[in-house]
This record gives sequence, C-alpha cells and structure tokens, in this order.
Amino acid sequence: MTKLTTHVLDTARGVPAKEMTIRLSRVDGGDRELLLETKTNDDGRCDEPLLSGEQMRAGAYELEFEAGRYFGAGNRSDYPFLDCVVLRFGISDPTSHYHVPLLVSPYSYSTYRGS
Repeated sequence: MTKLTTHVLDTARGVPAKEMTIRLSRVDGGDRELLLETKTNDDGRCDEPLLSGEQMRAGAYELEFEAGRYFGAGNRSDYPFLDCVVLRFGISDPTSHYHVPLLVSPYSYSTYRGS
C-alpha cells in the first residue's frame, strides 16, 4: 500500500514517545503547505498514515516533531537543546511505502528510511 508513516521512540527513557505533536508539510521551493498536524499514540505511532493513496505525490516534504515540548522543555530551560526536530525528505516513488522513524532524546536524534 502506498503510504507515509512515522514512529517516534524516546531513546532517553527507552519507550515509545506518546503524545508528541507532529506536523507534515509539502515543500515547493520556498513555499510550505501544511498538510496535517497530529499526535503520536501510546505506541509512538500515528493512528492513520500521514499520507496514503492519491495523497502520495512525488516531491519534497518536512516532518516537524515537537521534541522540546514532549521532553518538558519548560521544566528544564526556556531554551531546550532540541526544540523542534525538522526532517526534510523526498518522495520519488509515490507508489511505495515511506516510513520515517525518529529516535530522539533531549540531546540527540537519528532517523532513517524504514519499512
């Protein structure tokens, strides 16, 4: 099935990152079109694909993860080291499944194209 999904893991605690706000935008040059805003569930996933079927189009996209808010930035500092983690990626084959996981702690993150 053609779709875009994500999964967020809190590597500091070793658990799925539940209730993290995520925004998806389509990027065209300097223009950004917000497509959706959602939150992760108890498993660190979104209840529905971020994009699927006809919504899947070739192009550049951004996923914004509100890591600072998730880790309680207000409790530590007004300026968390990681606040909003932005991943810009491309969809070249809209008939494929794209999975973009985020492994995140208050001080680092990594990502990859998953399956």
